[in-house]
Amino acid sequence: MKIATWNVERLKHKKSLDEIITTCNKVNADILVLTEYDENIKLDNPYHECTSTPEPLYFKGYDKPETYKPSEHRVSIYSNYKIIDNHETFNDYTALCLELETNKGNLLVYGTIMGVAARRLPYKEDIKSQLNDFYKFTNAGYNLCICGDYNCSFSDDYYYLSKECRQSIRDTFSKCNIKLVTENQAECIDHIAISKNFIGDCTLEINEWNEDKILSDHKGISVEFD
Repeated sequence: MKIATWNVERLKHKKSLDEIITTCNKVNADILVLTEYDENIKLDNPYHECTSTPEPLYFKGYDKPETYKPSEHRVSIYSNYKIIDNHETFNDYTALCLELETNKGNLLVYGTIMGVAARRLPYKEDIKSQLNDFYKFTNAGYNLCICGDYNCSFSDDYYYLSKECRQSIRDTFSKCNIKLVTENQAECIDHIAISKNFIGDCTLEINEWNEDKILSDHKGISVEFD
């Protein structure tokens, strides 16, 4: 199984659209979570399912709210697995939670942007709401994959540092028996975390792309396991 995520920056590099699409196709993930997504990204891979959050109106948290284009969504999930259900989240414009039927059992994929205004004032409250979602789903007995733009680095001392929020995420994952598999990736704020019960004893292989951040201001990241 291969799970991947990438923030495509609302196609601010639209002149490179063909290359962005080619890059997504080459990742060849079973589950692909694209954040700051634009519908003009039309993938060639024959994904069975694709679901996006509703079109939001603007960014909250900026001094001057920034409006969205009709084609833009905060989160989109592509899946080779059948969607069983779409679970309610704290904010349906920001977090999308799909229950997928996989060969390893059902998995909730929680695609998200933690703090759509990055590390500005609403970030802490946004994180708190999302952590409550993680507790809710875990306590209900689901295996969970939290995938997307965390707006937080876990391995760098001075790169997108938010000590309080970073620790609260770690504490929640520990209590929910969730492994942050991308924790040690340098200069990485897009992450994948998966319930340990779902991973089992599998060996994890992590890969990155767009490391020069030319196609987007974020690196893409994937994890693959048997």
